[in-house]
Amino acid sequence: MTEVTPQMITELYSSTAITVGIMLAAAGFGSAVGWALICAKYLEGIARQPEMRPQLMVQMLFSGGLVEAFPMIVLGMAMWFVFANPFIGAVKSAIGG
Repeated sequence: MTEVTPQMITELYSSTAITVGIMLAAAGFGSAVGWALICAKYLEGIARQPEMRPQLMVQMLFSGGLVEAFPMIVLGMAMWFVFANPFIGAVKSAIGG
């Protein structure tokens, strides 16, 4: 069994920080692309049938709310990795302390 060094714990924290940054960036980018597609289709729908504008707006805002839920879920997961990192607990139990 290999001995766990402080350097290994430091590398684990830094890897977790980089991973959390990538997770949040991907969620933000995905949300932005989702909003762009929703708004583009909303404008296309209005251009085709202007009388459907109120109904299309309701659907656009509902779909946008669903798109915005995804980054909030990812943010919650990211905060879990930052503040209650399960990998650190595994390393500390391997150390024996």
